[in-house]
Amino acid sequence: MEQFSVRTKIMTGNALDDLARQIHRGFVVTDRFMAESGRVSYVTDALDQVGAQWQVFSDVQADPDVATVTKGVSIIQEFKPDCVLAFGGGSAIDAAKAIVYFAAKTQDMRDCLFVAIPTTSGTGSEVSRFAVITDREKEVKYPLIDDSLLPDVAILDARLTASVPPVVTADTGLDVFTHAVEAFVCTAANDFTDAAAEKSIKLVRRHLLNAYQHPDDLKARQGMHNASCLAGVAFSNAGLGLNHGMAHALGARFHIPHGRANGILLPYVMSFNAGCSETLTPTAKRYAQISRLLGLESSSVRQSALNLIRTARRYVEKLNVPSTIQAAGVSAAEFEAALDEMAQAAVADRCTATNPRACTVEEVAQLYRKAYTGKLP
Repeated sequence: MEQFSVRTKIMTGNALDDLARQIHRGFVVTDRFMAESGRVSYVTDALDQVGAQWQVFSDVQADPDVATVTKGVSIIQEFKPDCVLAFGGGSAIDAAKAIVYFAAKTQDMRDCLFVAIPTTSGTGSEVSRFAVITDREKEVKYPLIDDSLLPDVAILDARLTASVPPVVTADTGLDVFTHAVEAFVCTAANDFTDAAAEKSIKLVRRHLLNAYQHPDDLKARQGMHNASCLAGVAFSNAGLGLNHGMAHALGARFHIPHGRANGILLPYVMSFNAGCSETLTPTAKRYAQISRLLGLESSSVRQSALNLIRTARRYVEKLNVPSTIQAAGVSAAEFEAALDEMAQAAVADRCTATNPRACTVEEVAQLYRKAYTGKLP
């Protein structure tokens, strides 16, 4: 059975002023930079204008962990908001999702509105039923996957991304591209998820480099904001794949930003899924379809798939992102010591379950090795 749902109401521009009229007690989840820099006033000023009470929880850090979520749950249970507003990048939104999810285990949260306001264009978390929480002691990332994690409202305001540093624009942009590509080829893809993934891929082609090179280009920024959201719709319904399973394990062990880890790994995972070094798989035809979307199609399926793989690598290079795990600062000794554990974690990751090609721990370890040195077909 196939299914497709977009439960989140998507609003663009400065929609918060109107929405705030519904709020009496707002619980704002963000990170310390947003709070200390005053950028969170985007939310709190709107709440002040309608006389709403509010509390800011700003303990979120990159790759939110179990302790942060536990603390947030304790505070939200005491404050008892009628609206939770997640403001920030994917980490803030994922943390808010987990806080609401676990708070609902002990109190009724059904009448509590959940609003996601992304300030980066990458995770698609504002429309996805995924959240990733880190266990720092075990150096493992746990994906939560549940319909209850979907925000009620997402506000896409490109002005919030204009001050994002180029390195973050690059990392998050690669995350968008990976989301769309994986959703397009995963085992649960359908016509509806394909439509969202295809449009996301086209928007990335049109806007990512402009957003990176010209940060004040609000048209490019809105284009990437929309691409991120569409990719989120696609993978929330269809799933992801091995690339995310590997990126979760790599990022948890070596603290490489998630989008960057995805970008480094993507050419190697695509090559594996397509069977470019052995016998072509049916997935190669799906990659060839993406090549057609990007104007990269060749006379053969293999060459079309390779063109897409090399384009992914070129994105990495043009965005000045490390193209190998080694270039990302991981020593050979550290890498080899962690390799078996990362490969096992990647195979067990819930995202890997919808990868189009089955994989063994040994095959994943070999992919990590290729991504470490930069060996492509």
